[in-house]
Amino acid sequence: MRAVLGHDLGHSFPGTGELFTGLDLEIVPGEVVALVGPSGSGKSTLLSIIAGWEQPRAGRVERRGIVTTGWVFQNPHGVARRTALDHVVLALLAQGGRRRLSEERARRIMASFNLESVAQRPFRALSGGEAQRLMLARAVALAPDLLLVDEPTAQLDMHTAATVNEVLAKIAQDNSIVVVATHDPHTRDACSRVIDLASYQATGVEGALA
Repeated sequence: MRAVLGHDLGHSFPGTGELFTGLDLEIVPGEVVALVGPSGSGKSTLLSIIAGWEQPRAGRVERRGIVTTGWVFQNPHGVARRTALDHVVLALLAQGGRRRLSEERARRIMASFNLESVAQRPFRALSGGEAQRLMLARAVALAPDLLLVDEPTAQLDMHTAATVNEVLAKIAQDNSIVVVATHDPHTRDACSRVIDLASYQATGVEGALA
């Protein structure tokens, strides 16, 4: 079964105190797991550790059945002149799909993120919320084994952030593991499970998974 398992994880950087310590975690497909905690608690660092791109100072991570990893970053990046539809279609074509079938599937995915009305709009003409939702839609089209989303609403105003939070639950897929690092309480509420890094600070107090 596909899973990410963390055993007694701890991490710090040279010259700094512990970001977190004694963290055990188990993340499986079909849910959206939020990593929360105060600034500097190591949310983005833990994403990198989960991905295998950063080695923890203590403990170890097991990645079972993880071959492909996708990221959705704080600032959405796209090709300015390409349409929103193209960004999703190209992800499907890269997996060997045929153009017509890929377009049909891309439109269905975009509709689930409330993007059908901007399908033919160039990326440069999208609002911040539309661009961020498009990156989530493209990530779903790529269907990575492990999908990491880093602070998806950090650069957005409250109204625009709300449009992103509304669709976060839709990125959970049967075969993908989804982890979201966030400081936004509304994004936290949009996820199905929470890991609070404040519970794993080096204070001698044991944390718990919410």
